[in-house]
Amino acid sequence: MPKRFVVDTSQFSDLPRFPAGLDLAEALTEAARRLHETSTPDSTLETAVRLAVDLVPGADHAGISAVERDDRRSTLAWTDDVVRTAEGSGDPGSEAGHRPYWHRLWTAPVAVVEDSENGEGDGALAGLGLRSALSLRLRADRRRLTVLTAYARKPRAFDETALRIGRLFTTHVGIALDSATVREQLTEAMRTRDLIGQATGILMERMDIDAAGAFDSLVRASQRENVKLRDLARRIVDPHSAP
Repeated sequence: MPKRFVVDTSQFSDLPRFPAGLDLAEALTEAARRLHETSTPDSTLETAVRLAVDLVPGADHAGISAVERDDRRSTLAWTDDVVRTAEGSGDPGSEAGHRPYWHRLWTAPVAVVEDSENGEGDGALAGLGLRSALSLRLRADRRRLTVLTAYARKPRAFDETALRIGRLFTTHVGIALDSATVREQLTEAMRTRDLIGQATGILMERMDIDAAGAFDSLVRASQRENVKLRDLARRIVDPHSAP
């Protein structure tokens, strides 16, 4: 289950909405800096929805969701409960579970709802007072989309400038997200290496064998018990961590 966030955008008010106070290059540079300061993919997504509201002209709310081919989805980050409700998981066949404008993002980078009360998008948006939506493809593969959506309470809130800024912004978010993912994977690899090293040292002392023999013993036990090597090493290092 992906981690979920509720974000208070008032805590992030030092980046003014474009174009008040910052030109586009300065605003995107500041956004990129803030995104690359994040330490995990989850915190990158949290920061991205904050920035989207401040950076994309017309945006009042923002959220990021992962969408499957069958329209199942999970909301990864949101700015408030309105977005949580708008993007919340639902039965793909129901009105609450259907986002027809997101389907366009399998083949196009942007999808826009100009006025939800004119039959665009879906009834759920209009019921929440969200008149406009700007959805931007953040990541895509054959099975899953990651979508950043900015919402507005006014109809036709997102013009060509908003689309251009939104596309530039999602490029920065994607790069920062990839970097944070790599950092997290490297950190986990280092932790796993250290854990296996500690477990090997314990086995060397306990069984009076050398390092190679201790590691081989650890690998064989992992295979025999059908347990991941790192999980077995954690049990040896900290017996109280065993389920």
